[in-house]
Amino acid sequence: MSREKQVLRMCALTREELPSAALVRFAVSPDGVLAPDIDAKAPGRGVWITCSATAVAEAERRKIFARSLKSDVTVPSDLAQAVRTRLEQRLTGALGLARKAGALVTGATKVSSLVESGRAAALITASDAAPDGRRKMLQSVRRAGHTETLPHIESLSSDQLGLALGLENVIHAALTPGAAANSAVERANRLARFDATDRKEDGTI
Repeated sequence: MSREKQVLRMCALTREELPSAALVRFAVSPDGVLAPDIDAKAPGRGVWITCSATAVAEAERRKIFARSLKSDVTVPSDLAQAVRTRLEQRLTGALGLARKAGALVTGATKVSSLVESGRAAALITASDAAPDGRRKMLQSVRRAGHTETLPHIESLSSDQLGLALGLENVIHAALTPGAAANSAVERANRLARFDATDRKEDGTI
């Protein structure tokens, strides 16, 4: 999608206009407490901040929220963590829907086969996966020639993946092409923007 066709919003911290997916909206609850409005659907006036833990912390330090809202507002001390938690919840929710739609496979053998056949839309590896298992799976990606193109989601632990999918000991998974995969990858990208440590040189999200 071209920049002209995207919905642009201004970051209250940097004053830069960015696509809304690259920012996080914050809104004030009825009791005057600031909260992340991840889906940008809360009523009333909102504040947009670049989707970055660093940017959120800086906006809090510089009292950007109260200044932008032109009113006193209670800013939780764990605001950045609250954003990350909600971004994780959106991702796990998307993965759960993908599994229900039959668009997600688990298990090292099945995942490796799907990747090497070129039918995977994204690879998922638990953040706490054993180095050897992760290395072997990335070898499958290289054999398929997808090193630069296959999204690799590695921002959730095995426990988080298990809860999302209703399974135990989920280490490796993969998404098949379609709307469910697109939604999950989009949400994974947003989480990666927020927490830069989740984006690694090998294309990991």
